[in-house]
Amino acid sequence: MIETSVGSFSPERRMLIDGKLVEAASGKLFDNINPATEEVLGSVADAGHEDMEQAIASARRAFDETDWSTDHAFRRRCLEQLQEALESEREQMRAELVAEVGTPVRVTRGAQLDLPLEDAFRWPAEQIDQFAWERQLADGNAFGVASKRKVVKEPQGVVGAVLPWNFPFEVAANKLGPILATGNTVVVKPAPDTPWSATRLGRLIAEHTDIPAGVVNIVPSSDHLVGEDLTLDPRVDLISFTGSTVTGKRIMEKGAATLKRVFLELGGKSAMIVCEDADLAAVLPAAGGVCTHAGQGCAMLTRVLLPRSRYAEGAEILKSVMENIRYGDPTDPNNVQGPQVSAKQRDRVLSYVKKGIDEGATLAVGGGRPTHLDKGYFVEPTLFLDVDNSMTIAQEEIFGPVLAVIPYDDEEDAVRIANDSSYGLSGAVHSASAERAMAIARRIRTGSISVNGGMWYGADGPYGGYKSSGVGRQNGVEGFETYLETKLVGYIG
Repeated sequence: MIETSVGSFSPERRMLIDGKLVEAASGKLFDNINPATEEVLGSVADAGHEDMEQAIASARRAFDETDWSTDHAFRRRCLEQLQEALESEREQMRAELVAEVGTPVRVTRGAQLDLPLEDAFRWPAEQIDQFAWERQLADGNAFGVASKRKVVKEPQGVVGAVLPWNFPFEVAANKLGPILATGNTVVVKPAPDTPWSATRLGRLIAEHTDIPAGVVNIVPSSDHLVGEDLTLDPRVDLISFTGSTVTGKRIMEKGAATLKRVFLELGGKSAMIVCEDADLAAVLPAAGGVCTHAGQGCAMLTRVLLPRSRYAEGAEILKSVMENIRYGDPTDPNNVQGPQVSAKQRDRVLSYVKKGIDEGATLAVGGGRPTHLDKGYFVEPTLFLDVDNSMTIAQEEIFGPVLAVIPYDDEEDAVRIANDSSYGLSGAVHSASAERAMAIARRIRTGSISVNGGMWYGADGPYGGYKSSGVGRQNGVEGFETYLETKLVGYIG
């Protein structure tokens, strides 16, 4: 049992393969580091290629040889069992996430834990009874054969689910819910930075549900190439990946040999357009959200577009916002920003700060490691003013608490700048006129967008991106159908 000021928890170091909680075949373990203290929390099984081979084989067997894919009522009951088991350990999960992810405890009250726990499994479970698994088409007479016709939805088969480290439970839940509800089997590869939330899921499935052996396999490894086995193996039908665009492109490339189906939720460089008629004092504090969880969120608004006519006014407000961000110890409920997940990620963020300075942006707030914190992978809340959209800090995903403020001339210019990005994941528009804000939002090429502060998040909402921000959608009916194949049947009788 690990004791923290947030609560206590018992981590699971074993992996789940073919219904059993096991150590790695090699016996190897790797350390799980607390990013706020830089101390070793404990260890977890370090899977090798032989473990991944066993997991893939068991998932294939469970799909091909059991009735998991066809027994709708049984699947729903199993998901309800998993929901109950997760709720029974909610507070252990909260303490565990704060410790291994470095997420502020207040963020676990939202998207890090409580929001996905509310509906990520419930909504897909309900869809098992509500979804149109078959639909009848009009009778046909092709080639002179009078036939009845219908469309049938069937599971893809074996899914390889590759998780990120920034919101590990949230992403795992929003993948597993629809993957299992649609009748697939799955091999989950958690990020090595945050393995315990996934191995806990494995233990709860093994000990508290009737999910058959092999349907869910959890395979942590410190070696990213072990996860790549999922992309290369022809027995895996679909890869569901959330993470960087660079890795997403590699998955598409490596999966081409087997025509692997893919769902990719990738990076973002989302813009917040503030119209000249907006109440800046009311609107701009929301831009401090870039520091939530140390900026480690793909949909976060990392570019603020201000009209030149009000740029100086907006810049002063944003300076005050960023100077007053509460950050530090993630167990402190007042803090919204914790550490970066690792020293590597901290150094990556700081390298982007240097690029911003070198390319001529004005560093107005932060930009370094906080002097009052002698441990942990922390970066100060950072604000850049006078940013040109062609600069690196405006074009590349930093994944840190760094906000770039860009001036624009008029509405056309704002739309042009917002869309001048290889990404298209999210965004926001603020105007005193709801009609105007909505009209601008329709012109922004992103998969999700907030209008005057509206929130789009939920298990029933299809989330994903345009352009280099991904392929396909997570959640909603569109996300449910990601894990389904479509069969067209012509029949007589």
